[in-house]
Parts: sequence; C-alpha cells; structure tokens
Amino acid sequence: MKTRFLPFGVLLTGVAAAACSDSTTGRVAFAVSSRPAPGGALGAAASAAAGTPAGAPSVVAAGDSTVIALGNDTLIVRSVEVVLREIELERVEVADCDAIAGNGDCEEFESGPVLVTLPLGNATTVAIAIDAPAGMYDELEFDVHKPDDVEDATFIAMHPAFADIAIRVSGTFSQAGTRTDFTFTSDLNEQQEIVLDPPLTVSEGGATTVTLRLDISSWFLSADRTALVDPVSANKGQSNENLVRDNIRASIDAFRDDDRDGRDDDQEQD
Repeated sequence: MKTRFLPFGVLLTGVAAAACSDSTTGRVAFAVSSRPAPGGALGAAASAAAGTPAGAPSVVAAGDSTVIALGNDTLIVRSVEVVLREIELERVEVADCDAIAGNGDCEEFESGPVLVTLPLGNATTVAIAIDAPAGMYDELEFDVHKPDDVEDATFIAMHPAFADIAIRVSGTFSQAGTRTDFTFTSDLNEQQEIVLDPPLTVSEGGATTVTLRLDISSWFLSADRTALVDPVSANKGQSNENLVRDNIRASIDAFRDDDRDGRDDDQEQD
C-alpha cells in the first residue's frame, strides 16, 4: 500500500455525493481502525507466541482501553478522537478530484467536518456508508483538519472541545512505575491521498468496505523507537510535537476490509 502525504492546501468544495442518477450502484462503507499495522506492534496472542520484535511495542486490548508497552514505559489509551473532512473515493480513470459538481470523478462520503472516535483494540467502526456507482476506485482522499471558525460554526457548537484541534487522545502514561494521566491534542491540518492497490471494486448491488487505519501504537514512539515518550511532551510547542506529528502521518493507511477486522483483505491468507 502506497501512501502520499501532501501539505495542506485549499480544500475541495462542491464535489457531488453521487454520479449520474441512472448509474447502477453498490454500497460502500467507510470504517476506521486503530489496530497495529502488520509487522509492527503485536497483539497479546502473537506476543505470547513469538515475542515482540525489537523496536515494536506490545499492544493489548484491555476492556475499553488499549495498553501499549515498550521497555519500562506503558501507555493506557482510553480515547482517540479525530476530525476528518472531504472524505472521497477517486475513480481509476481520473487524475484528480475536482470541484465540478456532477461529473462523477469522485464519490463523497463526507464534505464538512466529522468527529470520528477510533475503536480501541482490534475492532473497527463504520463511520459512514454511501451508495456509489459500480466501478473501480484507486485512491482515498481526506483531510485531517481542525475546524474553521466561520465555516464550521455548527460543528464547533456541537463539539466545543475541538474548536482549535484535529486530534485528541486521553489516557495514562507510566514511566518506570510513575503514572500520570494525560491529554494530547494536535492542530494537524493535512490532506492525505492513499493509493488503494489493488483498487477497490464496487459491484452493482454488492457491498464493500474501505477501512482507514491509524496505528496508534506508533504515535508516541521515541525517535530511535526504543521507548515511549510522554504524550504531554508532544502537545503544541513542546519538545516532541514534531516527532509525534511525523509518527501520526506515517501511521495512516487504507485498504479493502469487507470482513471489517482491521486487516487488508488482499494481504490476508486464505
């Protein structure tokens, strides 16, 4: 899976939610997951069987939380919330999404900001579902974006804690036995384009799922990947702000996931 990261620029507007009315359609669900990427952090069962690879934290679901451990450091993550907008699937035959309504170059899940709560552990959560014309789609485009004071006034009124931020994580950080509750926030504004390889196929009358994975197990890794950093040290203006921003960018992927287990269907063994 190839991911391209672009600097945040002018947002796309006015993209049609569906193509021509006479198109045959299938159902497409947009799901989110925080499950570790293959080859990265391991779950409890795999860790017990094979041990944790060097530089990768162990990850265990504990009730409604996720426990991430590396060396003497432990993170108990209790909630992860992300503001997304301009969520679109791009057709294989077009070079880029545009702002011309009704031309069917992209299918839109959501245009305005939407607050997504990531499921913890190995679960996935369907955030949005749409009817899309049958065909092949080879790119998922979206923005991680803090709300705009003017354009997103209604969203801010509903979610005032996100007036100036795009990501919020809460939990407990433990280092050498000393435990401290934390809240991490980021005002990350960035457009993402994720290549779907192979392309996502939407069949007439069928159903498919594209899952967006944000691997939270890697967000708070130190630069040398041998320890976890205190999430508070990654808040705006703090010493690890840029490190964690880069980790978040690198953690993002998307893929076909019809069984909604947080794994790429095209890479799973039969």
